[in-house]
Amino acid sequence: MLTTLAFSMVVVFMALIMTKRLSALTALILVPIAFGLIGGFGGGLGAMMLAGITKLAPTGVMLMFAILYFAIMIDAGLFDPFVRAIVRIVHGDPMKIVVGSAVLALLVSLDGDGSTTYMITTAAMLPLYRRLGIRPLILACVTMMAGGVMNILPWGGPTARVASALGVDSSEIFVPLIPAMVAGAAWTLYVAWRLGMRERLRLAGEIRTLTDATLLDAATSHPMRGRPGRLWFNAALTAALMAALVLGVMPLPVLFMIGFAVAMLLNFPTLEEQKTLLATHAGNVLAVVGMIFAAGIFTGILAGTKMIDAMADSVITVIPTALGPYLSVVTALLSVPFTFFISNDAFYFGVLPILAKAGHVYGITAVEIGRASLIGQPVHLLSPLVPSTYLLVGLVDVPFDEHQRYTIKWAFLTSMVMLVAGLLTAAFPLMGRMVS
Repeated sequence: MLTTLAFSMVVVFMALIMTKRLSALTALILVPIAFGLIGGFGGGLGAMMLAGITKLAPTGVMLMFAILYFAIMIDAGLFDPFVRAIVRIVHGDPMKIVVGSAVLALLVSLDGDGSTTYMITTAAMLPLYRRLGIRPLILACVTMMAGGVMNILPWGGPTARVASALGVDSSEIFVPLIPAMVAGAAWTLYVAWRLGMRERLRLAGEIRTLTDATLLDAATSHPMRGRPGRLWFNAALTAALMAALVLGVMPLPVLFMIGFAVAMLLNFPTLEEQKTLLATHAGNVLAVVGMIFAAGIFTGILAGTKMIDAMADSVITVIPTALGPYLSVVTALLSVPFTFFISNDAFYFGVLPILAKAGHVYGITAVEIGRASLIGQPVHLLSPLVPSTYLLVGLVDVPFDEHQRYTIKWAFLTSMVMLVAGLLTAAFPLMGRMVS
């Protein structure tokens, strides 16, 4: 009975958000409450929900201040010098322009917001593509590849969902995945070089000589407020923040709260400026943080009613004995189609906890399963369920289906590179063993 109720809840949750009958935010709250009442757990639901929300509070705080911190850095113009440097280096060479696009996208993706990455990268580089005749499809491809790799940052949506669904700290998920992320970034640059070389050959004899001044004018025509006098301080503050994150000097929420306060005070010292900045980015913050706290209700009821245990037991019975020890690799491979055909919310809140429970039987920790589940993110961004993808193809003016067909091979290979790197660096094991 409990197993049937649990799977029914997940199926209904997935169906409602995939058909867009409910938003993920409302579905995370209402669906588990409804099924908790159906299962006869009404008297204990309040305590279960509060326990789930309390458990996810640090993740919500971290996301709030991380988003605001990077919003300050972008608005202050921290990335402007990188844009100008890239334009000067490329000097009208299609190969260098494509590689420069990938570098810029990787850098801007540090804010964990795909929409911001797409807007800044296309605003800077698309005019150069048009002036030189480089296919905009390539810009969409390398920009999305970069975003897919950097999407596993702890203040990005997927890693926050994994941490929330499994009740673990984001740094436990992310830090061991850094080598895999670096490998994915290196692969992205290689693909950009390869695609750029093709464009250089295709356009041979057609390339017009353009001055650096013309290219710079094309790349920096979009408005940015900027705080040039604080550039080096902002760069040093960001580097110190990243170092403290990796070293685990303080909990992530505390690090970003401190970083946000210092960055805000230095870059936007007046109350009026601070109010304007907060109002500008409040929508993004509310959408992400609200989802995290709503997830607390979903995971709290799932755990408190023991539904998750019942689901895990049933999954264990259908996993072939031969595949059980390889569940971390199975999870990584499943994350590719699952996060493409269903949303991140459905996969990470509905499926991942089951896989984590099943992995425990084979000596594979929930954290290791969580890391493996992020491998599919480069392909996930090609899903028609991802709103920011429509923004990207709209900005570069290419058909959505054409972008999918062109990019899918490279995105899948990116996931495979990260999978191999994750195994080689022991972010998750190739093989576990049955726990007696």
